[in-house]
Amino acid sequence: MAKKYEFKPDKPRSGLLSKLFLTQSQRKILLKWTLYALALLGLSVLQDVLLCNVRLFGATTELVPCGIFLICLAEGSERGSIFTLAAACLYLFSGTAAGYYCIVFIPVYGLVVTCLRQAFLQKSMASTMLCVSVAMVLYELSVFFMGLFLSMTTFGRIGGFLLTALMTLVFAPIIYPIVRSISNIGGEAWKE
Repeated sequence: MAKKYEFKPDKPRSGLLSKLFLTQSQRKILLKWTLYALALLGLSVLQDVLLCNVRLFGATTELVPCGIFLICLAEGSERGSIFTLAAACLYLFSGTAAGYYCIVFIPVYGLVVTCLRQAFLQKSMASTMLCVSVAMVLYELSVFFMGLFLSMTTFGRIGGFLLTALMTLVFAPIIYPIVRSISNIGGEAWKE
């Protein structure tokens, strides 16, 4: 027979994470966007540590805008454009962007090529590479003309900017499977 005043332990408490109620689909979405951010961080580190030293006629690669365009194409115009704007802002604040105008160029070109792809092309690797190629060339030309307008470059350097776009597009087929596998988490974003 237990005594009336016997010691009773406290009820076990769960941590703060148990108060955060996320459904399974919300967890997958959170995982997807976290992996996208980590992939862009990895591209930024790869670009800034290794590939910045590789120069061909004064041109190097720009993997982060390429990755942002690929993510925008994978996610579709609605979700992709929001992510593209946030990623462009973070790209600018990282200090590796060409200038503040990347906040305008990257989201606009990402949205344009994504809308054109959804309207006229089927979802495939070939259409993705075509759209990324168009976006990268437009982005590099826009950066060049902004540099020309701000007297930061000369017209003779246009070849270097186009070569940068070409060198970046060599890495696009390598980045594509990573982005594609992350986009499959939680189901397809683009339903036909």
